[in-house]
Amino acid sequence: MNQQSISSYLGLIQSLLVCPSGDENQILQANQNLIDHKLVQVMKQIAKTNNKIGNLNAQWLQNLATMLETNLEYASQPLDREIYRNLLMQILQVISENEENPEAVYSVLEYNQDKLEQNFVAVLRTWPGENIQKMEPQLAQNIALDIVNLSNLILQFPFGNQSNNVEIAIVGYKNALQILPRQKFPVTWATIQNNLGTSYHKRTVGNSEENIELAIACYYQALQVRTYSTLPEAWASTQNNLGNAYQQRSMGKRIENLENAIDCYQKALKVRTLEKLPQEWASIQNNLGSAYHDRIAGEQQENIEQAIACYNLALKVRTREQLPTDWATTQNNLGNAYLDRITGDRQDNLEQAIACFVRAQEVYTKESYPLYWEMIFNNLGIVYNEQNLRKVS
Repeated sequence: MNQQSISSYLGLIQSLLVCPSGDENQILQANQNLIDHKLVQVMKQIAKTNNKIGNLNAQWLQNLATMLETNLEYASQPLDREIYRNLLMQILQVISENEENPEAVYSVLEYNQDKLEQNFVAVLRTWPGENIQKMEPQLAQNIALDIVNLSNLILQFPFGNQSNNVEIAIVGYKNALQILPRQKFPVTWATIQNNLGTSYHKRTVGNSEENIELAIACYYQALQVRTYSTLPEAWASTQNNLGNAYQQRSMGKRIENLENAIDCYQKALKVRTLEKLPQEWASIQNNLGSAYHDRIAGEQQENIEQAIACYNLALKVRTREQLPTDWATTQNNLGNAYLDRITGDRQDNLEQAIACFVRAQEVYTKESYPLYWEMIFNNLGIVYNEQNLRKVS
């Protein structure tokens, strides 16, 4: 391994470590010529060194090296389509026979998680098109519904490579849409569009901006059928999803994206009320608080106050006892809002921010959630630095 190669590897690794979350795949795709076993070797060595000094990026880098090594190994192996085709048939059969028992399906997925990768995606992409069209319509529709269930389940599957799981879900939903058109299956079609939007929103492969645009397009398709008057709960779910996508959208004008997000959340709250759906209501209040915190339109002072009010509403349901990680997330968000607060006594606001961040770290500990802990630790550092400056001045 010559010095020039090492410098190239180190440059790529540094870009991955400092890039915004979600941009990693874009950087890797732009540097395909550097992705080989030597890069993996360098990554592992850096991760090992950083781990000795307690660097929180060490585990992340080790995980990325392991993922790249696995993908390289699969790429070097000849594809035995029969193995993956048989696995697909097995999974679809288990789904068909266990509609009310997802655990049976998860058992098969867990046992075969090493095969839930790009070769499986390739078979799932081609097999339905090659075979379903030749089947009797009712059988074809039943298999398409089984594929939808496969996509639904694997999107929630906690094991295996999450990026591959999302790709499997996307391919499954897109295949099902070919067999279950809106004209004949409007409600199912709309559900698939909503779930496909969620898949694109979660996607880490490809361009993150384009994935968000695809998610938004799918949600709007779903809303053609999921209306407030006909399917209110489904409509509210998609409105909330659309709000999340607008809040993360980077294309278009930021001021308009945030206004659209707020509008979507407020619409969803017409259905997702505290009395009927308390956890969903609290989730939207948290999301709405984040949108108001980032809001550009209106008066910043009023927006921050609105954000604080939303977070406090969310905490009525998001308690440490019942929903500890949700509670900690909202506590951190509330701390950031107090940190940016304009009204009130500045010292009091800083003390409130500290209290929120400390509470959040009670759940997001360094041992269990190192990345979240580091984020909150940095937030605390900002507050303490300002307090020290105020003492000096």
